[in-house]
Amino acid sequence: MNNQTASSPIVIDTNVPKTANLAVDPMSIPEELIICVQQCVDSIMEVIENGNLVLDNGDEIFNEYRGKLSMSGQPGVGDEFLKWLHYNRYSFPESNRVTITPKDDSYDEFPDHPGLADFDISDRKFVAVANAHHKKPQIMEATDSKWWGWKDALDESGIKVNFLCPDFVKVKYEKKMEK
Repeated sequence: MNNQTASSPIVIDTNVPKTANLAVDPMSIPEELIICVQQCVDSIMEVIENGNLVLDNGDEIFNEYRGKLSMSGQPGVGDEFLKWLHYNRYSFPESNRVTITPKDDSYDEFPDHPGLADFDISDRKFVAVANAHHKKPQIMEATDSKWWGWKDALDESGIKVNFLCPDFVKVKYEKKMEK
């Protein structure tokens, strides 16, 4: 994992295992995503091997994974990750299951920063979990370009984002901003 050691806790945005699942059909992967898909596969496999994933006690992140991946563990690496997580999440260290407190469309643990006012409501749980954890783990991000626009405000709030596909995300974000 780039910028991340196996023993460091990590929060994983749902698009990482979803992107890893694209490896099931290599011929259908757009050329600009080939390296990204491989990065996601490698990162997910490393998490499965080493653990140290951080989740919320209320299973909001797990439930989002369940809605986007297959619990059978097939056919992709992202699905394998969900099956592994289903069977192993309660064996994680207690410190890697944090409490986040819902507050309107956000969480008490979500940073109060003007640059994050328009942060995606559905992604706030990942930031709240990282912020609530005593080690402030990085958030692993793959293809969601909106995160690129919030990276500085997140950094100023003590939240680091590990972009697995920085070149892809940056270009995608810049194209959106041109419109």
